[in-house]
Amino acid sequence: MTDCASIDLKHHFLIAMPGLEDETFSRSVIYMCEHSARGAMGLIINKPADISMRLLFDKVDLPLLREDLAHNLVSNGGPVQTDRGFVLHDPVRMEIPQEGDGSIYASTLAVPGGLEMTTSRDVLEALSSGAGPRRVLVTLGYSSWGEGQLESELGENTWLTVPASADVIFDVPMAERYDRALDLLGLKSWMLSPEAGHG
Repeated sequence: MTDCASIDLKHHFLIAMPGLEDETFSRSVIYMCEHSARGAMGLIINKPADISMRLLFDKVDLPLLREDLAHNLVSNGGPVQTDRGFVLHDPVRMEIPQEGDGSIYASTLAVPGGLEMTTSRDVLEALSSGAGPRRVLVTLGYSSWGEGQLESELGENTWLTVPASADVIFDVPMAERYDRALDLLGLKSWMLSPEAGHG
């Protein structure tokens, strides 16, 4: 039996089991950005918000010169701070390293071995001008767990976990991401029982 407390799920997907009927998290796939003894934080990548990238940029008074992104949907990232944008993107590094973490944006969390999540407006300004990271997913809000909460949910078979795939986040249509995340485990949704397997 694996000790859940020792699991580090940064740069992993949490995939909701069928028994999870919470409206926010049912059939959700969450990209994990933070996971420590203090708690965990991630972004739902497959629940569309009722807003396109172009409309979001209109709301923050920026043009959007990236036609490749204009019609992409923003995702509902989770129930916390739903009025804030979180930009999940491919790593972007300065040509000449500066003091700090090496990100070119003011407020970026680099997920070890994975992607970057930026919360500062400068990444939107870069995208607005036609530049910015090549692949991005913008979410409104995020998902979080307090100390020991995620480990408890894992023990109750609420979630499946698998190392994350950036291609699933950025290159697969939102409606297909749940099934594609399951594919990473060699599973299909019909194989999963809504009953937790405590037998």
